[in-house]
Amino acid sequence: MRVKPTAEVIEFLRPVAEEQGVEIVDCEWNMRTRALTLYLDAEGGIDLVRLEAFHRAADIPLDELDPTFGEPYTLNCSSLGLDRPFKTERDFLKHLGEKVEVRLYAPFEGKKYYEGELKSYQGETFTVCTAEGEKTIPVKAASKVCLYIEV
Repeated sequence: MRVKPTAEVIEFLRPVAEEQGVEIVDCEWNMRTRALTLYLDAEGGIDLVRLEAFHRAADIPLDELDPTFGEPYTLNCSSLGLDRPFKTERDFLKHLGEKVEVRLYAPFEGKKYYEGELKSYQGETFTVCTAEGEKTIPVKAASKVCLYIEV
């Protein structure tokens, strides 16, 4: 199945998202299931009512865009969840001062996992205040940065 790039879909739907008070954080195609999944967020979080409202609002514009060149597909709208990885500058800035967990591809100063307060974000690096002190970590070194969830 031939599809339009996710960046084009996101840009096309940006006005619909703004009108609905949500942000499209990510978008992905699943070719096996012929599904387009849009991951949404909003100030104060996202719930089923907002997901459904955006889905309905995006349906007709997506038909106009024709992201699959006439082939059938399923549209899914989803929250990324509480433990979603930070992907954008906005994600990091939004969670400054909050406790995060950081998983790394390779050891950084002897460890592949840190948790602590997200102190700053500088574009290519971020700083976490851990039990061992402040650690400034390259964004590219992190396999996942997300909110720390107490269980």
